[in-house]
Amino acid sequence: MTNVLVIGIDPHTVPGMDGDTLRAALDAELVRFADHGIDAAMTLVALDATAGPAIAAALDERAWDVVVIGGGIRKPEPLLTFFEHVVNLVRRHAPGAALAFNSSGGDSVEAARRWL
Repeated sequence: MTNVLVIGIDPHTVPGMDGDTLRAALDAELVRFADHGIDAAMTLVALDATAGPAIAAALDERAWDVVVIGGGIRKPEPLLTFFEHVVNLVRRHAPGAALAFNSSGGDSVEAARRWL
């Protein structure tokens, strides 16, 4: 079975966001991975000092075939440095994994499948 890790921002940590609704959508995406026969896990982080260690721990959990880095990390220009940090964590902790990028939380399966 293929292993995919999705890394994103925990919607419960973003002021003004409906964390429960967004988390339900992300959980639905995990179900879609299973429907495609892909073993997927999701690591959602707060934008604070805990993010790097949490991401590194998730990357070290097992050998990942693909790591999907969510748009919430990639798209906002103020998070450019954080995005670079995440990419370099993936390079160090999961060097054999392909990198994939989704355009929203609802197309992570398609992003991962491009590299499987």
